[in-house]
Amino acid sequence: MSPFTRPASPPGEERFRLAMAASGIGMAIVDLDRCWIEVNPAFERMLGYRAAELLGRPAAEFTHADDLDRSAAAIDDLLAGRIDTIDAAKRYRHRDGHTVWTHANVAVMRDPGGAPLYLLVQLRDITAERMAQERLRALDDEHQLALDASQRQLQLFADAVAHDLRAPLRSIESFSALLAERHADQLDASGLDHLARIRNAAMRMSSLLAALGELSYVTRTELKSTQVDLSLLAEWVGAEQRDADPERAATIEVQPGLVAQGDERLLKVMFTRLMENAWKFSREKPQVSICVGGETRGGSMRMWVRDAGSGFDMRYAHKLFQPFQRLHGPDEGGGHGLGLAIAKRVIERHHGTLRADSAPGEGSTFHVEWPAVPAHRNHT
Repeated sequence: MSPFTRPASPPGEERFRLAMAASGIGMAIVDLDRCWIEVNPAFERMLGYRAAELLGRPAAEFTHADDLDRSAAAIDDLLAGRIDTIDAAKRYRHRDGHTVWTHANVAVMRDPGGAPLYLLVQLRDITAERMAQERLRALDDEHQLALDASQRQLQLFADAVAHDLRAPLRSIESFSALLAERHADQLDASGLDHLARIRNAAMRMSSLLAALGELSYVTRTELKSTQVDLSLLAEWVGAEQRDADPERAATIEVQPGLVAQGDERLLKVMFTRLMENAWKFSREKPQVSICVGGETRGGSMRMWVRDAGSGFDMRYAHKLFQPFQRLHGPDEGGGHGLGLAIAKRVIERHHGTLRADSAPGEGSTFHVEWPAVPAHRNHT
């Protein structure tokens, strides 16, 4: 006997049967023993069985093995009243053996006293959508593998070029130093100027190669996450900046008690690059003023490095963290254009972000944010 003969009047039952038969989505009735007792034509087409082959058989027989436990637990919760409906993806086995992906909506029908009578199941076939998603995912994985291989090749090429350039660069530096030391008195003003230009260019090239090596290091080294005393790390970097430029008046304030998870070596590189940047672009000020602070909020560590330097126009902020992009020329304190790119790469490896706020003549603030709990990956 159909369960509709109990709770519904004949006209209502007939209307429901007509709607169920005409529906374009799979619909079925499942009794409390979890067996099919009613199925519509769309349901038959979806699984490839005739109604006579389905009725009276447990729904679990047609459920994908990997979904059995999850499906049974969800129905337990539904019948017990712990949830109102089931609305989830579910897999079935088609008659020919292939998997049918569905979006299932299951509701429990109850009598006036609240006792469950049967389950109403509605299924939408999403197999084509899931296959398209899988193809896209596979394509993304393929592209990512190709990109990773390309990046590795590019990095190896950059390392090889940097290595091969160091030897002739050392010769240029050494011989230009000897020329300045032993033969400066034989050069006129123009010759001395040319020699100075050669030595300065060699120094810039040496600095650039060192920065390229550092960018390679922060990109390729294994990430080792530990609890890091960020306040101590910032004070350490600040002391190094003072030692490198002892004649410069400087005030460096670091908020105490800042602790977070991260790779201490890489975070030190990040602080060094951010504080070097602050130091460099405070050259026109009476003294260097740097403030480092932070807070833990919403599962993230948020830090900032603030300076009172020359600042920059935010219209050009999109260039700030791109390799070899400079907002200032060499005569204005601009370097090789890799320092902030290195800092950004460090924080990206921590699955975080780096951004800046600034205005010309008003200093800059660099905001760093990364998850307080490290991601379960060693590299990106």
